[in-house]
Amino acid sequence: MNLPTLSARNLLRNKTRTFLTVLGVMIAVFAFGFLRTVIDAYYIGVESAANDRLVTRNAVSIVMQLPVSYRDKIAKVPGVTRVAAGQWFGGIYKDPKNFFAKFAADAEPMLELYPEFQLTPEEKKAFLADRQGCIVGSKIARQYGFKVGDTIPLQGDIFPGEWRFVVRGIYTPRDKATDATQMFFHWKYLDDSVKERRKNMANFYWIGISDANRSPEIARAIDAEFKSSPYETLTESEKAFQMSFLSMVSAVVTALQVISGFVLVIVALILGNTIAMSVRDRASEVAILKTLGFRGGHLALLISIESVLVGALGGAFAIGLSVPLIGAFGKFIEENMGSWFPVFQLEKQTMLAMVGLSMGLGLLASLVPAIGVARLGVANAFRRLG
Repeated sequence: MNLPTLSARNLLRNKTRTFLTVLGVMIAVFAFGFLRTVIDAYYIGVESAANDRLVTRNAVSIVMQLPVSYRDKIAKVPGVTRVAAGQWFGGIYKDPKNFFAKFAADAEPMLELYPEFQLTPEEKKAFLADRQGCIVGSKIARQYGFKVGDTIPLQGDIFPGEWRFVVRGIYTPRDKATDATQMFFHWKYLDDSVKERRKNMANFYWIGISDANRSPEIARAIDAEFKSSPYETLTESEKAFQMSFLSMVSAVVTALQVISGFVLVIVALILGNTIAMSVRDRASEVAILKTLGFRGGHLALLISIESVLVGALGGAFAIGLSVPLIGAFGKFIEENMGSWFPVFQLEKQTMLAMVGLSMGLGLLASLVPAIGVARLGVANAFRRLG
């Protein structure tokens, strides 16, 4: 008989208490895993950002415009390989709730900058040849039933009027982190259709660079080119640009992080309370074991192993519950809210965190009861029996 075996047998002495504790830990750890999955889904676009791409926008605000003449000037900055103008379009497809991102773009350089948007050669050729053509991601194509050759009618909001685009390609994501919920069409088509005062302006510029290690240097060189001009710029990495969008919902993300922290505290309290009750119930055994020669360290280790085992069981069952439930929920989210959560899935690192944290919290929850047992004298232990 060794300490781990003895700890495991002790857990089976009060099966109801152990079952309810494991159940409580499982629910709490499952909630933690679900919240972390939501946070991961928020940040999936940031994680997929390329290191060799920059974005230049107006230094005042992302909603402000930049002259299209900046495109050629940016292209001449040493280290820049490609530049594509981009414009957030907005627009409503049939109903305001049917939201997905729509961008006007310099089509050819944009496709070169984003090889993760995979099109067949025929689709790419058709898109580039059709001034009114567009490409859409495979997820929104499935969601709204778009097919190549279909016409997508949009009601403009930022750019008022009726707009119609012909689907010339449906791009598929190269990997799971690639956003397949966007629509792209020709910036030139938009520019030719707006009023004179809005012509020759873009929202931002996608920029490809030759060396990702020089990105800060190249970004400073681009901004220096337009310093003290009427339209000063802010050039940043694609990841930082994506983060600027997430900052709009930073309060939500922070709230989720705080809640996930509270969940961990709940796990620790559940385990701590259970272990403390178990120790109180076994005061006679503690006294007998100490009279038999067990040291305080042995008994403290015994208590800690019990707590870690309960935490590990709760974490394991939580993962067993999370894989099917979050998988099914994620499929529903991607099909119905793919524009907000392009990828919603339980990551391996989240599962590892769930088990690691449940065991770590089990150890943490055992500290006070274990120290108490280690310090408890034989006489005091027998006195508690009275």
